[in-house]
Amino acid sequence: MTVRHTRRAFLSAATMMAAALAATACGSPQDTATGGGDSAAPVKVGLVYSQSGALASYGKQYMEGFKAGLDFATKGTGKVGDRKIELTEVDDAGDPAKAVSAAKDLIGKGTKIIAGSTASGVALQVAPIAAQNKVLFISGPAATDAVTGANKYTFRSGRQSYQDVVTAKSFIGDPAGKKVVVFAQDGAFGDANEAAVKAVIGSAGATVSSVRAPASATEFTPFASQIKTAKPDLLFVAWAGTTAPAMWQTLDQQGVLSSTTVVTGLDIRASWPTFGAAGAKISFLSHYFDGASDTEASKALKAKVNTIDLFHPDGFAAAQMVVRAVQEGGDDVDKMVTALEGWSFDGVKGKMTIRAADHALLQPMFQAKLTGSGTAFTATAQKSLTGDETAPPAVAMKG
Repeated sequence: MTVRHTRRAFLSAATMMAAALAATACGSPQDTATGGGDSAAPVKVGLVYSQSGALASYGKQYMEGFKAGLDFATKGTGKVGDRKIELTEVDDAGDPAKAVSAAKDLIGKGTKIIAGSTASGVALQVAPIAAQNKVLFISGPAATDAVTGANKYTFRSGRQSYQDVVTAKSFIGDPAGKKVVVFAQDGAFGDANEAAVKAVIGSAGATVSSVRAPASATEFTPFASQIKTAKPDLLFVAWAGTTAPAMWQTLDQQGVLSSTTVVTGLDIRASWPTFGAAGAKISFLSHYFDGASDTEASKALKAKVNTIDLFHPDGFAAAQMVVRAVQEGGDDVDKMVTALEGWSFDGVKGKMTIRAADHALLQPMFQAKLTGSGTAFTATAQKSLTGDETAPPAVAMKG
């Protein structure tokens, strides 16, 4: 387990504002307060995320976003009142067991705020640890819906899968009477996406069916033929792995992309060349891409990272939430929880609201198109959906 400590040199706290925001107020997370607790002691924050492993690129973006968000929320001081925010970074490599071990170790050393969780499987194992030890846990890019409502100590700084699928639904307007086909690989990933489309779009009146391919498939013409025969109003593609370029090329060559609305998620920028010539013919649901918004937070983030990618906003929002929690709660975790519940703030994406009932993070989502080709692709927003438009159903808090 790799651990890295970050102790930053900070500016004088004399320039900071001492402002306490009401829990439900929509205020700037740059406003700072005394932070309560021992004014001489640093605030320990543990960041447990993927520095290595399959999701290391996601983790890197999250961490860059967090540091930019901390700078923004504390006006460059890295402090809340007179208290330094002391970060301890731990690599979980996407392994839930490593993440749980790291979280327990940090908690044993007095850390009361844990953030990170690049992978959904990690977040679902860390959340119960937070509840058992009554520490604040702010999950990161992990998209599983199950994090919402996990327990009173668990929050999220990114979007959840339901918000992705609602964004996909927006491409066809009223789903009643429409035909939707899910094209995915066999396995848990495909199962989850098919179930989500049925739950969100099917329940709104669409007929949902699927075309599934073995994960080992390299020839996609038969599947393209099945899709064309079905004549869907919307084709939702959920795909992962190295066969993506061949899959998209086949759908394009077989006329699928020109015969229906094809929607898939827009992943990190490094993945865009895999769409090839098909990229300009696909409709994308998007969590975020550079230029999707023009907020003060997005400008501050861009100044730090130059090009904003998919998961930078998740880290940025996490830092804003950490600062808010310390401002209002000091060392009292229950007060931190109360301070975050119902809080609205201006994030990279726009207005963000933490729903008090289950800690869902209501946030804008985007329709996007790609223009150009290969490494020269650029994304533009076709439509922005508000946090209310993409809000998941409220769930009962489990603990």
